[in-house]
Order: sequence, then structure tokens, then C-alpha cells
Amino acid sequence: MNRTRPLVIVGAFSASVVIGLVLMLWAFGGLRNAAAPAGIGGPFQLTDQSGQTVTEKNLLGRPTLIFFGFTHCPDVCPTSLFEMSEVLRAMGKDADRVNAYFISVDPERDTRAAMKDYLSSFDPHVKGLTGTPDQVAKVIADYRVYAHKVPLKDGDYTMDHTALIYLMDRNGKFVSPFNLNRKPEEAAADLKHYL
Repeated sequence: MNRTRPLVIVGAFSASVVIGLVLMLWAFGGLRNAAAPAGIGGPFQLTDQSGQTVTEKNLLGRPTLIFFGFTHCPDVCPTSLFEMSEVLRAMGKDADRVNAYFISVDPERDTRAAMKDYLSSFDPHVKGLTGTPDQVAKVIADYRVYAHKVPLKDGDYTMDHTALIYLMDRNGKFVSPFNLNRKPEEAAADLKHYL
């Protein structure tokens, strides 16, 4: 019987358990000082609902929450934006020291006017960003967002997309997905650590 084979199997299993635990801790905020995976974010140029140009430089100096979605989204987007709005409300005046962006994955329909109308139902700190299809495709790729147009039977379409909120630090670097599955006051307290 070959004695090294069981050792190799045990070693491989142990290594995979350790890697899995480290990834879980990082994803759930247990490794705050650990480096985030490289390659999330980058240069972009989009336009907000009031016509102002927004680039990656606007992220500097403040923590930033970024959510990718679309205005015709039936449930995930309005729920996430409501929850983000509740966190900003719970922050009080400190909300003025945070960037909050809703970036469209559907530039075909999400014009500045559509974004302005849609965001009127949420906290005024949330800015909607859109652009040309090429500009939006670039930011989607740079943030490693999944977005795919899905045709509907009536000739219309919907969008499948990544449904998480990105937390970026004051230097514009990705920290982790921002957890909204808790009381707004708890999430606000967590966000204040990055001010």
C-alpha cells in the first residue's frame, strides 16, 4: 500500500478548508485589514442624473457605496436602493461624507431623465450614473459585474445582473461587498469606520 497517497489527500483537503475559511472571513468582513482582491474598479467616466460628469476621482476622500442595476428592475434594485437609503438616513449628517452611486447596467433605457425620476423615491444622497453603452460596458467590466440582457416573450427585455453593493474606501479601492442584511443603524455604524 502506498502511504504517501493518503497524506496527499489529507494535505489537499486541509489546504482547501483553510483557503475556504480565509475567503469566507474576508467576504464577511472578518479580515478588515486583509488586502482585497486586485482588479475591482478602475477609471471611468459617466454622467449623473443632473448632467454632472462623475469619474473614479469622485470616489477619492470618502467611502463609497456602489450598486449596479437598472430602473426597470422589478424587485432587487428598488429593495437594495431602499436599504441603502435607510443606511444613509441612519447616518444622519455623516451621510454627507459618503458617496452613494447607482450605476445603470441598461444604458439603452436608463437615460439621465429616467434615472432622475427613478431615484426621486430614494435618499437624495444616491446619485444615478449612466452613459453610452461603451462607457457602461467598461465600468461593468472593470468592477467585475455580471450583466446580461434577457429577452421577454412580449418583445421587451429585462436584465440579469450582479446584485451586491460594493464598498470602496477613501482611496477608491474595493474593500468588500457591503452587508445590508442587518439593521440600518448597524450598517451605518460599520460604514462610519471608513469616514
